Amino acid sequence: MDATALKALQAPLKEAYRDDAARALITLRARGTLDDQSIACKVETGRALAVAGLHPATGGSGLELCSGDMLLEALVACAGVTLKAVATALEFKLVNASVEAEGDLDFRGTLGVARDAPVGFREIRLKFDLDTDEPQERIDSLMKLTERYCVVFQTINSKPALSVSAGR
Repeated sequence: MDATALKALQAPLKEAYRDDAARALITLRARGTLDDQSIACKVETGRALAVAGLHPATGGSGLELCSGDMLLEALVACAGVTLKAVATALEFKLVNASVEAEGDLDFRGTLGVARDAPVGFREIRLKFDLDTDEPQERIDSLMKLTERYCVVFQTINSKPALSVSAGR
């Protein structure tokens, strides 16, 4: 897809959202069911069933997906798609690119071993490897816009309002 095709695809959406902001508010959903045989949750991905379980550092077998890995994978996927869309829109000459995310966890927090150990990632690093001859100022612009428009990055970065409820 080139910049013209992308703009043509997005133009009616942008216009509709400018005319009626309520149309731009979409609720995304994820659903899972607890496995009755093991400590696992079966998550419906829309394409397949992903089974998430405990990380080996918390006693898991390593056969199921770790939700921490899935968070980093979602970040990589979103950042990669955003980078490609922004590069396309800017007509940025990108031969190839890869995205990598890594994050540091202290499992003492998750396991309740140390009250001062945080539960969750202490730090997440997102790295792009770009194969391009574009000047540095264009690369900087690409990175700035990718960061700005990556939904997962911005969600992690801005800490949205969260709520938890239970039903019967």
